[in-house]
Amino acid sequence: MKNTLELKKLSGVSGKVILPGSKSLSNRALLISALAKGNTKLLNVLKSDDTSRMIEALEALKIKLNVKNTTVDVNGIDGVFDEGLNSVELFLGNAGTAMRPLCAALAVSQGVFTLTGEPRMMERPIGPLTEALKSLGLNIEYLNNDGFPPLRIRGGTVKEHDVTISGETSSQFISALLMAAPLCGGLNIRISGDLISKPYVDLTIALIEKFGARVKRNGYREFTVEGGYVSPSSYLIEGDATGATYFAAAAAIGGELEIYGLPKDSVQGDIRFIDVLEKMGANVERTESSVIVKKSKLHGIDIDMNAMPDAAMTLVPLALYTDGPVTIRNIASWRVKETDRIDAMVKEMSKLGVKVESGEDFISIDASSRNDVTPAFDTYNDHRMAMCMSLVAFDRDIIINDPECINKTFPTYFTTLNSVSVR
Repeated sequence: MKNTLELKKLSGVSGKVILPGSKSLSNRALLISALAKGNTKLLNVLKSDDTSRMIEALEALKIKLNVKNTTVDVNGIDGVFDEGLNSVELFLGNAGTAMRPLCAALAVSQGVFTLTGEPRMMERPIGPLTEALKSLGLNIEYLNNDGFPPLRIRGGTVKEHDVTISGETSSQFISALLMAAPLCGGLNIRISGDLISKPYVDLTIALIEKFGARVKRNGYREFTVEGGYVSPSSYLIEGDATGATYFAAAAAIGGELEIYGLPKDSVQGDIRFIDVLEKMGANVERTESSVIVKKSKLHGIDIDMNAMPDAAMTLVPLALYTDGPVTIRNIASWRVKETDRIDAMVKEMSKLGVKVESGEDFISIDASSRNDVTPAFDTYNDHRMAMCMSLVAFDRDIIINDPECINKTFPTYFTTLNSVSVR
């Protein structure tokens, strides 16, 4: 019997939400702290499946960690992984934020490493990154299908310091190269094609600079990285801006929430989702450490969300509460995420009787007519599908299948939603 969660219709939300740490920042900071000179105290580290995979991997790579709730003390090794690592297999689940950066860091380390994960990870491309690393003279072998995990990496030394990589599939590939650059005497990274999810590259650059690397850039076309990693002693992980989108949307639909953990100078690109909500008519107030969102009349929107594809998903169920259609464009990357998110959203929203159109890189929802069924939403082992579809509960009773998939990034999501819900 499949595990399910029944959500009764919500009349609103009210109160305060304290966000868990950002997944993207947590996994990047864990890895960089391990490679830095000196010890680092990481604060507000996300506790989730994805961060657990990174922590397990670092421990297997002989990194000394002290994990106490959301604080992690990391003993940095001041360089590459090289301590007797002749045959290490790392199971990374479906954590792209572990697979991609570790692939690059291990390629310039010393040892033999096998990277594997869940079946869906074996379907998520990594070829642009691995081929770029191979062009530097590094040794990476595909163990099943070319361009996809599982991988066998024989660590070595780069023979070149100039590399070109496509930016069109995943910004995580560029972030992985940026993070590995200080380990191999620096890199000059050129981007071919259009770089998607640009804010995630900005986030990576801000973090590696915090740990002592120096980055010169020509927009999003070329990055030159020099210097090495030195611990800043402690680093506070910002609240998860993507996780904030569900609560911000909930408040705009029906109530008022103050969402804590998002500083005004946040390095996360998904903080801009709040601007999108404002553009749709939401009532927003910003403080030094929080965002306050209040119920308001919401308008439809036709918008390019290439810069924040994960946050863009929250706009899909929001279409139930707008005065016109919602069209989200330039989101081809949805098709290579935890599931094919465009197809998944089409299937699930169609259960509501709304009009859904889609193409290779867009989805459009017109909810001006709908049915009155109580839908059971499938989640495709995709945490964001579960969290997004929970917003339909402001329209009717719903059922979420396999709700535990939220453990990937936000294990307390439904508990937190319940704590601020008004029925």
